[in-house]
Amino acid sequence: MSQADFQTLQRRFAAHLRNPQNHSAPGDIEERRLDIYRTLFFNNVNGFIIQGFPVLYSILDAQRWQRLVRTFFDQHACQTPYFLEIPQEFVTFLASGQGLEEGDPPFLLELAHYEWMELVLDASTETFPATGFHPEGDLLRAIPQLSPLHVVLSYQYPVHEICAEFQPQTPLEQTLWLLVYRGRDDKVRFMEINAPTARLLQLIDENPGLTGHQVVAILAKEMQFADVSKLASFSLEILQQMRERDILIGTTLSSL
Repeated sequence: MSQADFQTLQRRFAAHLRNPQNHSAPGDIEERRLDIYRTLFFNNVNGFIIQGFPVLYSILDAQRWQRLVRTFFDQHACQTPYFLEIPQEFVTFLASGQGLEEGDPPFLLELAHYEWMELVLDASTETFPATGFHPEGDLLRAIPQLSPLHVVLSYQYPVHEICAEFQPQTPLEQTLWLLVYRGRDDKVRFMEINAPTARLLQLIDENPGLTGHQVVAILAKEMQFADVSKLASFSLEILQQMRERDILIGTTLSSL
């Protein structure tokens, strides 16, 4: 068999494994072996997606779930060979609109994204630094240091509350802000925050050389909040709560 013929055979075999109903198998392969390959390949992918999206799996009926995963398996061209990155590919697939059907939950994509982010933090190899910061430093006078194991997310649906018994059909009136993080005990948690708190954390992340007070001053200007000292007092309470939850690991001194 020439290389070209072998590659044609491979493509035909792969197409059959992805979608047996629409692509016939090469004629010289035993049906029993084909069935083993069909089951093994699909079940491996399906298993990783179920593990990564347990809530989404629980709210879709079995037939709808099978169609969704089969469409992903058949049509999505993954950009990674690693099984652990299949959930990310699945979110990319959903975001493209492929596989969606009339009657799907309106929050499907947001829920999938939220579950994926929980998985990302849980599987992250990032660690808390052991040195180079002051754990009990002044969060306003010094430079607050964020944990590498957190993410600020925004949604139009209460994704952290969705379950088989609660499936909202209309978006919230205001954007939902969630802070998802992994503590020193390696447990992933979330907390609902407001827009100013989300922006405060984003400003700290975007301005790694500014003190807490300087960051608050930027926030005050953006919010058109005249009393910076009062906002700093409010912000300090929030920052202290963040440090208690390992979202802030401490401070470093300003070079200014």
